[in-house]
Amino acid sequence: MEIGIVAVAAVVVLVGVSILGGRIGVAAPLLLVVVGIGAGYLPFMPAIEVDPEIILLGVLPPLLYSAAVNVPLVDFRRNLRPVAGLSVLLVIFSAVIAGLLVHLVVPAIPLPVAIALGAVISPTDAVAATSIGKRLGMPDRLVSILEGESLVNDATSLVLLKTALAAVAGSFVFWDAAGSFAFSVAAAIVIGFVIGIITVWLRSKLNNPVYDTILSFVVPFIAFMPAEEVGASGVLAVVVTGLYTGHHAARRFSATARMNERLNWRTVQFALENGVFLLMGLELHTLLDEVDDTDLQLAHVGLLSLGLVVLLILLRGIFMVPLIWTMRGDEGRYQQRSDGFSRILSRARKAEDTDTRKIRKLELLEQRSRADLAHEQDQQLGWRDGVLLSWSGMRGVVTLAAAQSIPTGVPYRAQIILIAFAVAVITLLLHGLSLPLFIRKLWPDGARTGSDVGELASLSHDLIEAANEAIDDALEIEEDAKGPDNACAQMSERARASARNALAPIAIALPATGAVMLPSSETPAQAYLRLARIALEAQRDALLEERAIGRYSSRALRAAELALDAHEARLNPPGGH
Repeated sequence: MEIGIVAVAAVVVLVGVSILGGRIGVAAPLLLVVVGIGAGYLPFMPAIEVDPEIILLGVLPPLLYSAAVNVPLVDFRRNLRPVAGLSVLLVIFSAVIAGLLVHLVVPAIPLPVAIALGAVISPTDAVAATSIGKRLGMPDRLVSILEGESLVNDATSLVLLKTALAAVAGSFVFWDAAGSFAFSVAAAIVIGFVIGIITVWLRSKLNNPVYDTILSFVVPFIAFMPAEEVGASGVLAVVVTGLYTGHHAARRFSATARMNERLNWRTVQFALENGVFLLMGLELHTLLDEVDDTDLQLAHVGLLSLGLVVLLILLRGIFMVPLIWTMRGDEGRYQQRSDGFSRILSRARKAEDTDTRKIRKLELLEQRSRADLAHEQDQQLGWRDGVLLSWSGMRGVVTLAAAQSIPTGVPYRAQIILIAFAVAVITLLLHGLSLPLFIRKLWPDGARTGSDVGELASLSHDLIEAANEAIDDALEIEEDAKGPDNACAQMSERARASARNALAPIAIALPATGAVMLPSSETPAQAYLRLARIALEAQRDALLEERAIGRYSSRALRAAELALDAHEARLNPPGGH
């Protein structure tokens, strides 16, 4: 009964505090920590201590999956170098340096435990940074880099944490640890990819949204458990499965399934992210009691936390210099690749025996390479981008969750959790409150961000033209087979209007097309639905092609996808045919 009351109260607090935080302009996680601390000291509140296995299995997989399914793969591909540098090299570098420093300052903390602490505090959390940045005009590319970094660095951090904890139980051998790390990463990528293929195929065969929703909720655990069983990284497998699912959802899932998944996983992400901060506040009382019983007192923990925050800021700033410098030659590489695809396509067109499908594939690759070049020219990273990226290193929910997943038998576990908590809170306050000032100072006139009206209008025009061409082709085929019938011309117009209305949230009005004949072998309602669905399918194919090419920003593509999903749901309601 007590557990049920606490659970209900926690849900009410999460929602209420989040609403309050939005109104007063204070980050909800910070308010939840304060509320949790206050509630933890109430006389009737029992001592809160969560089993690390619950955090490891029940929180991290769905939390990372919910983030992965929403990452646009085109942005991830274009920013692979900075994302890989920040989320892999910088995390390992920061964890090792921080661990060595902690062990040097407090020799009583074993080196593997100190490196485990470094692994916990190394990954950044982009939720706060990107929410502030989007509102104040942070360039799109920086938002994409931060989102990609916060996704992959979680996996890197947890793999490193797992390796360090394994070394706690025995002697540390570098080559054994490196081999274990490499196997953990490689096996997790393979398992995550295979699970993604299987679950996407299975979910594409389900027509009942209830069944699909239930299966969606267990996908991260299906990816996590077999990876952990073979000694690989379960969280990395979850991330790979989430990326694969998010990329293929546009082609393989129904609009209803996609809309349900967005809402369901946004809800899960909200509950878990904010719930971890509330839980941390509730646990603080118990952790402080544990620290008081050891030789590493609270004052030492506070000093260590401040020192680690300064170290992390310095390391990120130093790392950003060579990262930005090495990316200056990317435009030339993109230009060479674009020219190479153009030459290959030209030779293929001249060859008489070249298959039409091969030419079409080469055309898409050539268009994608030109779009990548235009993106690099338009959004090339400079010193201002480097400064802002270096100052966006907030720590958040994964740092807290990873700290609480450390087994209870590890020495100085309570201190590690408190340090992780302090680092997360300090960076959220420091960076969160000062980031708006940095953005305004670096871009006093504002940076171009988001999908502007012109881009949305151009994308809408392309999709509407694809729908009209599909209707024309369908009518031409039927006219050749059955002859013209003027009676159903109005249904053709309704189908065209339906295609335009599908993009009404983002499109500008376009002139109406001329009337087209429609065969009379079906009722007007059936003709309308058939042509409207043909038009919608053409728009969907055109959108997928544009996503593969990368000519439009991911934000514009997402806006069009949401509009088409809403329109498809109206044409094909749940349970309809």
